Amino acid sequence: MSKQMAVRIPDETYERLKVLAARTGRTTTYYVREAIEEHLDDLEDVYLAEQTLERIRRGEETVISAEDFWRDLED
Repeated sequence: MSKQMAVRIPDETYERLKVLAARTGRTTTYYVREAIEEHLDDLEDVYLAEQTLERIRRGEETVISAEDFWRDLED
């Protein structure tokens, strides 16, 4: 199942999408969907990393050195 949503984008971005779609025979919707799917993993990773960093700063996460990490893998 898929959901529909409305997104406001700057005129310049929309014009670029229209040109790309016209040149490639795809729709603007195709490229919007592709951009979201391509970058959603990266955005999730960034937010997860930021949350983890905050927990480290509050002392709620255990941090080990790279040397300890690699040594523990050998054992």
